[in-house]
Amino acid sequence: MALDFLIELLISALIVLGGLFSLVGSFGLAKLPDLMTRLHGPTKAATLGVGALLIASMIFAVWHDGFISLHELLITLFLFLTAPITANFIAKSFLHGHADQQRKLPPTGTDYGWASFDAPPETDDEEPDSLAGPRRSGG
Repeated sequence: MALDFLIELLISALIVLGGLFSLVGSFGLAKLPDLMTRLHGPTKAATLGVGALLIASMIFAVWHDGFISLHELLITLFLFLTAPITANFIAKSFLHGHADQQRKLPPTGTDYGWASFDAPPETDDEEPDSLAGPRRSGG
């Protein structure tokens, strides 16, 4: 009986947490001023919200029906893998479409600039040490 209460409490907490994260993410998508700030709502908060709801659904399926539902797990993994990649593509296309935004980018702190705008080094000798990692010895 106490275990049932704890599982119901866990499922309820995940549903409420997922709803709150989804609400914050949706609010950020609707109310933030420009595309670069709007990306944070759906890619961070809403992704966590939907993930929490899907995990609650998985726990409920195991508890109520007695089997593990892999559909929700696969959806969660797919969502967590694709949301940041999609946001990166959207941000890069926005930066290339709005040349004035390039001036607003912070300094990289290295001899090499932003990968979206600067040509990559042609040889290993031109690559700054901060990006090179361990050098290969020999030829």
